[in-house]
Amino acid sequence: MVRRILLVSFVVLNVLPLFDASKPQDPYKVLGVDKNASQRDIKKAFHKLSLQYHPDKNKAKGAQEKFAEINNAYEILSDEEKRKNYDLYGHDTPNPGFENSNFGGNRDGYTYFTSGGAGAGPGSNFFRSDQSGWQSMGGQGNTKTYSFSFGGGGDPSGGFGFGDIFSNFFGGASGDQSGGFGNFGGSKPNSRPATTAEIVDVTSQYFNKQIVDKGMTWLLIFFNPGSRQYLTLETLAEDVANSLDGALKAGKINCANEKSICQKAGLTGGRSARLYVYSYTSSDKGSLVEYTGDYTAKNLKAFCQEYLPRFSKRVDISQFVFPSNSAENLPQVLLLSTKKDTPVMWRALSGLYRKRFLFYDAQVHDASNPIMRRLGITSLPAMIGRTVDGKEHVIKAGISVKDLKSGIDELKSLLESFEKKNKKVAASHKSTKQSQPDQQETSVPILSSSNFDNVCGEKVAVCVIGVFRSSKSKEMLEKFLAEISQKTLVRRQSGSSVKYALLDANKQSAFLSSFDKSGYKSYDKLIVAYKPRKGRFATLTQNLTMEETEKFVGSVLNGDVQFSNVRQKLVLR
Repeated sequence: MVRRILLVSFVVLNVLPLFDASKPQDPYKVLGVDKNASQRDIKKAFHKLSLQYHPDKNKAKGAQEKFAEINNAYEILSDEEKRKNYDLYGHDTPNPGFENSNFGGNRDGYTYFTSGGAGAGPGSNFFRSDQSGWQSMGGQGNTKTYSFSFGGGGDPSGGFGFGDIFSNFFGGASGDQSGGFGNFGGSKPNSRPATTAEIVDVTSQYFNKQIVDKGMTWLLIFFNPGSRQYLTLETLAEDVANSLDGALKAGKINCANEKSICQKAGLTGGRSARLYVYSYTSSDKGSLVEYTGDYTAKNLKAFCQEYLPRFSKRVDISQFVFPSNSAENLPQVLLLSTKKDTPVMWRALSGLYRKRFLFYDAQVHDASNPIMRRLGITSLPAMIGRTVDGKEHVIKAGISVKDLKSGIDELKSLLESFEKKNKKVAASHKSTKQSQPDQQETSVPILSSSNFDNVCGEKVAVCVIGVFRSSKSKEMLEKFLAEISQKTLVRRQSGSSVKYALLDANKQSAFLSSFDKSGYKSYDKLIVAYKPRKGRFATLTQNLTMEETEKFVGSVLNGDVQFSNVRQKLVLR
């Protein structure tokens, strides 16, 4: 018995100097905050200092002691009751961090020490020891928590070597313990953004009115009062929401008050806390996806980015032309950038504006691309739009942004401005159609001997001819070519011109035989791209949909189609 008492006394006498209890420090000065500081300010200060002095990151002399001092200060100031006692009595009252002859945070007669990943506050992710003494458990996010009780029965040694106490207490688990915050979002180690993202208190009413199907991605903390991991999750959520500010918002849901939402998320009781992302990746409707990875900012950020909206269609710019979009009748927008994948800000906007635009994006290695020159775009990134009348516009080239939030705001402004323009065009277009119901929007001439030189003569770079044998085919090809002729992506040619025409195959069989010996007699309709100056041609005979016709014409103008020589001189009746 005497031996046990001496052993315990040895631990007490050797641990106490680490905290320098004989010289208690002002917790406000330790954290560098004002006495009127809010809990948010206190938490931010604690987080910054704990990263700076964490034993796994800082090997300087005194860093361990400073880290313990920071944790002790936060233990006092983060608890309103302990903070109130300190403000009234200072260190004359029993130290809230050392009550009942225990060390670190004290709860229910147990002492809790925590080491590990950044963002794990004192006492986070802890468990109650039984009466057997020191125990440890690996927590999520590479945290390790240790608890100790001076009480009762069982093996007083607790089944451990006393030499392990000090190595484990400050050592933590091997590997990166920073939680990914150090280099998060390109920031310098131990720095935080100038502003802190707000974590909104989410009620059932707020969830249904402000989150459900609104197009914004949310990072949500579901918790019960007293949740042991809440502080860690809140810190993680703040940092990730800061890094993805503009593309993502953060909120917290108290399951004691909002049971219906929490039941849907599978959180029905206990003292646990969990992270979910409200995502749109699988469909137009949002859904909750639980995060089950390590509690590090790097991993959580990657998870959130993976679940950002994907309503923008990735396209090959060399083959792309805007679809006719006659069904939805929405304006369309195309983002051109050097990014290999769809940019985060464009994905975020595709969710917010998914019911107001059709989104596309493409990679362009540099502005010297022939397509960029044809469009008059000299710098990237650039945005091109198509209004409902089929006309295309360079919305802006050389878009400049300094960060994600400002980039999203800039693109929002461009989208909304283009939307207003489209509404004016749509109103004017509708008025014109109503006043001239029988007039075609754009006349596509039928080739004849009298107009051939003007339409497909040597002054023309490319003549796109829709060949038909039936009235139904004529009507379809006329509609296709009339709309394509209005599109910037296939209309603008530097120093050259493109003309569109129709050809009646029943009357002009000799003309068609100049291209092919068979005269294409087996086809009811086809498209011929003819270069008069070079006497070369290419044809599209299969899958004559609007989309395929647009792709074919675009490929012809970009030089991506193989041409053949005509068999003989073209003759028209």
